Amino acid sequence: MEYDVSVVIENRPGIADPEGQTILDDLLLRGGVKSVKQVRTAKVLRFKVRARSAPGARKEVEGICERLRIYNPLVSTAKIT
Repeated sequence: MEYDVSVVIENRPGIADPEGQTILDDLLLRGGVKSVKQVRTAKVLRFKVRARSAPGARKEVEGICERLRIYNPLVSTAKIT
C-alpha cells in the first residue's frame, strides 16, 4: 500500500526565526494587525511511501530523515505524521 507521510520541520523554541519575524513586522507595520504577537514558520515535506503498514511507512521516513540529516536536531524539531 501507499501512505502519505508528512514531516514538519521548525526551529526549536529560543532559536531565531528570521522569516517569521519578517512576517510579523509586515503584519504590524503594513497590515496594522496588533493582535498577533509572534509568528513562527515551518517547512513541510510530504512523502508518498510504499509500505506494509502505516507504522512501517512512518518508520521508513524517520530513517530517511536520520540517515540523510533532513533537519538539524540541534536547532530544529521534526514532527512526523
